[in-house]
Amino acid sequence: MVIKYHMNQQTTKASLTAKQSRFIDNLLAGIGTQERCAIEAGYSERSAKVEASRLLRKTAILTVLAERARMSLRARCVSALQTVSKLSQDANSEYVRLEASKDILDRAGIRDDSTSHNPITNAIQVNIDLS
Repeated sequence: MVIKYHMNQQTTKASLTAKQSRFIDNLLAGIGTQERCAIEAGYSERSAKVEASRLLRKTAILTVLAERARMSLRARCVSALQTVSKLSQDANSEYVRLEASKDILDRAGIRDDSTSHNPITNAIQVNIDLS
C-alpha cells in the first residue's frame, strides 16, 4: 500500500532530496529493513546500511517521518473506528462485544468513574505494637 503525502512548507522546514523522501516513504510502507528501504530509495547497496543509520539521525528526516506517520495513522482512524463499531455489534463473543463497546465509550469520553478510582491491590499491611 502506497500513501502519497502532501506536506506544506511549514511542515518541512528543510527540503529533502528525492532519495530521502523515497526512503521515508519506504519506511512507512514497511517494505523491509532500514537497509532495504535505503536500497529501494536509490542508495548504493554497499553503503545502504550506513546511509539509513545516518538518515535516521537527521532532525529533518525524523521530523518529516513523524509527520507522515501521523498523517498515515489519521487516514486509518476511520477504518479502525468502523472495525470496533462492527465488533461491538456483530462479534460472536459476548466478551468481545462488551470490550468493543467499552472502548467506544472510553474514546468518546464516557467512563464509569466508580471503577477507575478504586484499583485492586494485593498489599497486606501488618502493624505490630512492641510497647
